Amino acid sequence: MSCHYETVVRDGQTLDVLTDDASGTRLTVSRHGAEPVGFARRGLDGAWTGFLWRDGELTPPASGAWGQHCLVMGYYIHRLLNQRTTYRGHEVRGGTHSFLRQKTFAEPVVGDAALTYTMSPDGYTPDEYPYRVTMRLTYTLEPDGAWRTRFVFESGEPDVSTHVSFGLHPGFALGSLADARILLPPGRYRRHLAPGNFLSGETVDIDHPGGPMPFDKSRLIDSYLLEIVDVKEPVFVVDDMAGGRRSEIGCAQAPYVTLWGDGHDYICVEPCWGLPDAHAQVPFEQKAGIQEIAPGGTLEREFTIRASFAR
Repeated sequence: MSCHYETVVRDGQTLDVLTDDASGTRLTVSRHGAEPVGFARRGLDGAWTGFLWRDGELTPPASGAWGQHCLVMGYYIHRLLNQRTTYRGHEVRGGTHSFLRQKTFAEPVVGDAALTYTMSPDGYTPDEYPYRVTMRLTYTLEPDGAWRTRFVFESGEPDVSTHVSFGLHPGFALGSLADARILLPPGRYRRHLAPGNFLSGETVDIDHPGGPMPFDKSRLIDSYLLEIVDVKEPVFVVDDMAGGRRSEIGCAQAPYVTLWGDGHDYICVEPCWGLPDAHAQVPFEQKAGIQEIAPGGTLEREFTIRASFAR
């Protein structure tokens, strides 16, 4: 087999490293948050090039830049108003992107070119999430060099439906933010405005011909929350013109994508199944974009990232 797995302990973190020699791809995942901290491709000269922001770096950045690489979001994403909400009378408390980022996951199940991490109900508290829902998160290196992320949520509640929102928050490294481009596929989008990171209820429909995003890069810190309304081939591209890297994010199953950055040399393109709270907060189960799981049911969603070198 061309794919091999190893475990590395570095800077106080346990890392799971999956390498596919045939496709020349390598994925490094920290068990803290089940967060991918490195996604690299091997060039013609044999050297590895990282595609994630701060690829492989585990110590915090010296400046005030975003300190993550590819954050896992769930069982809710973005923000709760005042860091709390109610879910059928249960109080839920938590910070940005929920509790997964703070959890240390057990050793993954290693499959054929894949790593699967599990968060079971005994891994979180009732005020973090009040129902019994297990998440299985699988990262797979495909033979064509793509990295596939698959979320599976299994409800352990036989009598009531449950609700989750989730996604991945990858930051793509850039040689220069000024020279980089985010390319949107042609189609119709709906932007959900969120001043102060909470929905205002106002939306703007956008018919895009395809090509560079119609947004100001200097305002990425405010987040561009885009609903994918009618896009035949929802593949988003980050062109790192200065660094010679190209990342393609395939979002065929994602209802939303978030574009974000803080002015440093990276851009986040986040496949999302959900939106943040609104300034006029509603109960958790009524949140915009929330995903519902039938009693005792299963919800499965996935997306891909393909990294290549610009010619």
